[in-house]
Amino acid sequence: MYGATEPAAAAAERTAFRRAEKQYKLYKPLKSKGRARSKPGSGGGEDLSAVVDFHALLAAGSGELPAGIGRHDLAGFDRPIFCFSDRPGFYFISGALSAEEQCYWIRESLKTFPQPPNRTNLTALYGPIFDLLAAAKNQKVLVEVENPDGQERSKQDNDGRKIHSNNFKFIEDSEIQKGEVCRSTAATTLVRKLRWSTLGLQFDWSKRNYDVSLPHNKIPDDLSALAKKMAIPAMPSGEEFKPEAAIVNYYGPSDMLGGHVDDMEADWTKPIVSISLGCKCIFLLGGKTRDEVPTAMFLQSGDIVLMAGEARECFHAVPRIFTGSDQEEISALGSQLSGEDDSFILNYIHNSRININIRQVY
Repeated sequence: MYGATEPAAAAAERTAFRRAEKQYKLYKPLKSKGRARSKPGSGGGEDLSAVVDFHALLAAGSGELPAGIGRHDLAGFDRPIFCFSDRPGFYFISGALSAEEQCYWIRESLKTFPQPPNRTNLTALYGPIFDLLAAAKNQKVLVEVENPDGQERSKQDNDGRKIHSNNFKFIEDSEIQKGEVCRSTAATTLVRKLRWSTLGLQFDWSKRNYDVSLPHNKIPDDLSALAKKMAIPAMPSGEEFKPEAAIVNYYGPSDMLGGHVDDMEADWTKPIVSISLGCKCIFLLGGKTRDEVPTAMFLQSGDIVLMAGEARECFHAVPRIFTGSDQEEISALGSQLSGEDDSFILNYIHNSRININIRQVY
């Protein structure tokens, strides 16, 4: 009908940013009348020629870069820094972390960062979960422990939502009595269900702000030191980055992060320091509206991205990660994760991506 207003969701589907997300997204095969058929971007020979590969540019060793891409040379900073002429405030630090450093932060992301009082996407359902990685390595099971009187009790969180106060604990699978009915989940399954954890000041996803009333520890000293060092190219002259919060994202094989803007911090002149670990992904960097055509680039394990100033207003997304036979870039991590104690982590990271993004809140 003439004069009708198009629904916002339908309009968003037609933006340049959304088209790029759909172009690069990994689609699962669709079954039609007993036959499997692929959608565009399904991983079967799709065109990735337009995706910027900074590692390939470095390997080529040529002084000439593609139009719109430049080098940002900074005295005393020994990593290669790339930038885009039309996206001021965005910096790409290629291969910022050694294989040894990458493995250290992968271990920390799975072992330490999900530890309470840090919150994860599992906290609302299970409450605080301690030593999740150790339980997964030992094939333990998380079971619900009833209150002594057998009554299910509940309380309310800060938003008035009802939450259960029954406790959970890890036990050996053999400890579950035959025929016993109890709520249980394998620790290995919980690791695979892990999608985010929050460090430092805790981010409230329902309100999209930082809740200073929640218990929290400060950002670990070694992560803080790394963030301060890597933030230097994007910092205003004479100022030092102050890490106050971090969000750790965990991506499974078919996970993606939709287009968004990180706008909850007070001072946008300070960068977000974003560390990539594990499987390679495609990162989309757009403009201040979804109508601007985004630039696609590969992010590999050990790369670091900085977004400050005008770049903080840019839409960005991760429509695709490359797992299994799709990627070879994490093979260097194998020698660092060759011990028996690291076998679970090595298996995990072959099919997962971890992103640590550190922020100065105030």
